Amino acid sequence: MKNIFKNTTLILGLLFLAVSLSLTSCNRSDDEADDLPQEELSDVLLRVTDVATGTPVVYDYQVNSTTNPNVKLINGHTYNVEVIFKNGDEDATQEIKDAKDEHFLVYNFPNSDITLTRTDDASSTRGDGSRVGLKTKWVVNTAVKNASAPSQLVLTLFHEPVTVSEASAVSGNGVIYGTHTGGETDAQANYNIIN
Repeated sequence: MKNIFKNTTLILGLLFLAVSLSLTSCNRSDDEADDLPQEELSDVLLRVTDVATGTPVVYDYQVNSTTNPNVKLINGHTYNVEVIFKNGDEDATQEIKDAKDEHFLVYNFPNSDITLTRTDDASSTRGDGSRVGLKTKWVVNTAVKNASAPSQLVLTLFHEPVTVSEASAVSGNGVIYGTHTGGETDAQANYNIIN
């Protein structure tokens, strides 16, 4: 009878330890400010405002969707663009601002000639001086460079990158704004660029 009690106590102890380890291993970071795993994001919205008209248009990329929104841009126009992250009806953008030192957006424009400038205020500027990229200004030189190839924006939110830079680099027939090393992808959204 004593052995059964010891075995039961040992099994319960091991079970408790296993459950404790599995619960703590789900958290990517010890920082409670980052509770924005990719699986909790449902939408990535672009609020695109033509400076000439002041009229905003919202483009909604639904995570894991099989279709991409068509972002209409006019050559020669300038746009103020804001990125909004949603979890269902809840705006999750503030969570990124709260953990701004752990996030960074990279903008990739294959087959487009768009000059991007980050315009974030202090609420989304990292401690290293780099702006996260939640607010940007786009000068559209040529929205679609080659009509026989797709023009896109591939927007990637990185979590806990080791290093970041706002610098741009030519990539194929387009430009990538922002570079990073290390980290994980919190979200990636694809938009078609049309004119």
